[in-house]
Amino acid sequence: MEIHVVAAFPGLLESALGDSILKRAQSKGLVRIHFHEIRPYATDKHQQIDDYGFGGGPGMILKPEPLFRCLEDIYDRYKLEGVPVTLMSAAGRLFDQRQAVIFSLREKMVLLCGHYKGIDERVIQSWVTEEISIGDYILTGGEIAATVIIDAVVRLLPGAISDIDSAETDSFQSGLLDHPHYTRPQDFRGMEVPPVLLSGNHAGISEWRLQQSLERTRRLRPDLYEKYNQQD
Repeated sequence: MEIHVVAAFPGLLESALGDSILKRAQSKGLVRIHFHEIRPYATDKHQQIDDYGFGGGPGMILKPEPLFRCLEDIYDRYKLEGVPVTLMSAAGRLFDQRQAVIFSLREKMVLLCGHYKGIDERVIQSWVTEEISIGDYILTGGEIAATVIIDAVVRLLPGAISDIDSAETDSFQSGLLDHPHYTRPQDFRGMEVPPVLLSGNHAGISEWRLQQSLERTRRLRPDLYEKYNQQD
């Protein structure tokens, strides 16, 4: 997979994407992540990438010129014709595990990160294919949202995680929250591992885990529980 990130502050992503599974996936050649800073594409001597919005009001808006120039350049240099532009946006469709799976099937992605108050609407009209939100709250910038999406997507690539069974049983993969987990010691300060997990009865363990997932989802995420039951 090839991921291009267009951002005002790509440094916000670089450190987070340089460790753990993401680092290994890049080292193994499973994914190439390219960061494209907007500022060098500014047309004035101060390399200004934001300005006040027409009509007044608080907050700064990312200017169209540097964004157009940046996108035009990378689409030409990296042969990205036809690749959708995904904007990190509070107005976008809520990102979930299903969307992560869809993204993981793409060969190339372009993630556009907003910053400040927003970006000039002409950029959205001319370039943006889809808008994605990671939740109903405000972040410093789209760079943080892009980091979340990249992490969720890359870990699904074949070979990114050595234990694929672990990935397939994560929360949300089945539509439910994951069941409780236990490891050694068997007895910790009087808190013991449930006997069924020590029984060797694989059918019984599977049933216990399913019931725990159902109960945990019903209690903590009733919205997911209702959606899961509607699938039946």
